[in-house]
Amino acid sequence: MLLHRERAPGDWMLLSANRNLHESSVNSVSFAPHEYGLIVAAASSDGFVSILSHNEDDTWSIDKFLDNSLGVNAVSWAPYELDPGPTNSESDEGQTQQKLLRLVTGGCDNRIRFWVRDMDGKWKEDPDAVLGTGVSHMDWVRDVAWAPTSLANQNLVASCSEDGKVIIWVRAQDGIWQPTLLNEFDAPVWRLSWSVTGNILAVSSGDGDVTLWKQQLDGEWSKVSTVDDVVSKSEGEGSLQQQ
Repeated sequence: MLLHRERAPGDWMLLSANRNLHESSVNSVSFAPHEYGLIVAAASSDGFVSILSHNEDDTWSIDKFLDNSLGVNAVSWAPYELDPGPTNSESDEGQTQQKLLRLVTGGCDNRIRFWVRDMDGKWKEDPDAVLGTGVSHMDWVRDVAWAPTSLANQNLVASCSEDGKVIIWVRAQDGIWQPTLLNEFDAPVWRLSWSVTGNILAVSSGDGDVTLWKQQLDGEWSKVSTVDDVVSKSEGEGSLQQQ
């Protein structure tokens, strides 16, 4: 994995080269929220996720953990969050809150998994992240996207799969991630992306369309637009202006 930095407009320099970090293809990379510092995660077909962290002495630390043996296709960071720590106020004296690093992955075992870095700096599957039932993926999970929490202070994760399903996972007060089917497409779904406010989800599917989805007041998700429609409309307006 190669990291580059732009030192002047159009002038890119190699910042870090980590060759042979994985034994198979790297399928997804994701930078952590800037509040954590310069940290990037990579997901690979070899089943591992690697975490590269930049240190104050300009060196890089590398952590790796096994997600699943079939391969990992996607990785996404949780928004910035501080660990609430112990509930006993006396235990809080003289202590500073730790940054809580969490991420979600999607793999070739048809599952999503939540991971957290513990107090010792080790990555482990989040014991508090329990997946609800009702709907699940039946084929490879191709992408996962953790939404910003700036809207309604919710924890939302979207996942998509070759089975055509897009699932929205909402973390309830009891800690269970409850799944809701956003839509089942007629083709595999490859990529997802949230708006900066976390209220609109862009979905890229194998039928050549990019659709935009928004949650309504009743909690249901509905399609609000397609990129195809926007392009066709703009092309039509251009033709009318030429006439």
